[in-house]
Amino acid sequence: MQNLFSSTVVVGAGAVGSFYGAMLARAGQRVTLIAREAHVAAIQRQGLLLNMAGQQHAIDVQATTSLEPLRSADLVLVCVKSTDTASVAADMAPLLRPDALVLSLQNGVENAATLASHLAAPVIPTVVYVATGMTAPGHVTHHGRGELVIGPRTAAQAQDPALMQRLAAVVAHFAPAQIGVSISNQVMEALWQKLLINCAYNAISALTQQPYGVMAQQPGLQAFQQAIVNEVLAVAQAEGLALDAQAMWAATAQIAVSMATQRSSTAQDLARGKPTEIDHLNGFVARRGAALGVATPMNQAVWALVKLAETSGWRPQALKAGTAG
Repeated sequence: MQNLFSSTVVVGAGAVGSFYGAMLARAGQRVTLIAREAHVAAIQRQGLLLNMAGQQHAIDVQATTSLEPLRSADLVLVCVKSTDTASVAADMAPLLRPDALVLSLQNGVENAATLASHLAAPVIPTVVYVATGMTAPGHVTHHGRGELVIGPRTAAQAQDPALMQRLAAVVAHFAPAQIGVSISNQVMEALWQKLLINCAYNAISALTQQPYGVMAQQPGLQAFQQAIVNEVLAVAQAEGLALDAQAMWAATAQIAVSMATQRSSTAQDLARGKPTEIDHLNGFVARRGAALGVATPMNQAVWALVKLAETSGWRPQALKAGTAG
């Protein structure tokens, strides 16, 4: 299939966005990363350093703090935190061509709709299955996986042959970069499945600063995670989604194997003193549960604990540094 995308722009190029941008650039695609100043400066100085499969690669990729490259973009990967989606979408709106295609590579289930409410270009929900970390500005480490699931957000999109053809072009665009992309008409269900997994891992990893493999070895913790998962399943059912409980728990448990060395993005944000996305993970489940009459005490508890750590300025690495014995 002919490549329909001549210019890919990554908005909010942190660990996840930089990984996909690096893989596309390494495959010869024209890519621009829009990121924070320190990350951009490091990339401009040394290239984007990608640690992957025991090797370090210096990727030649364009990087800037400005949204101006959106004017010529035909494919946009939005990777900003859920807390920033609405404000970034408003900034993107006057720059983005209506014939561009926007992929929302974000946690949570609300972001694609938020983007679509601001943008004339079609917005495609994207489920991201990758473990990455930003070890320093300009330096990204890949811990595992990397596949994406995309699909129509609405019934109208699903019935648009031209749009579905463009989704097939996305698959072809990522293939030379060794990134598997699949198309699913149940992408929103897949986003809920990802939300469920994030709810089971992110807050606990953040509060303990432990990777998923270590968490799985702790007696009693899987029962706690399963209680969190059961609450998410109950809220999803109240939303009209039928998720298979047994399959969902199997997928959740598998994460500790496939991403054993990964600490959650929430853990990384908390350690750096940055705002987390917990309001859009366990916090979202607690809010929707309350609105739908579904009890979610486990999700409510871990959300409240992460918010307490976040708003009190608690920094886990500072605590470790001051601990004796």
